[in-house]
Amino acid sequence: MQPTLRMWTILRRCYRGQDPVTVLGRGLELLARADGHLAPGGAIQTARDVERGGRRS
Repeated sequence: MQPTLRMWTILRRCYRGQDPVTVLGRGLELLARADGHLAPGGAIQTARDVERGGRRS
């Protein structure tokens, strides 16, 4: 994955001194949780899990 210029600007200005890979990883996990793709314990939710009462839509 190649970060865009906008992504680099945000990383440089908002997360100065932090490893960009770590920051992007945290962001991806937050997004996946918010979208219902990760269970509270961190397990990946599959379509089958959702059919059994998961949150993903």
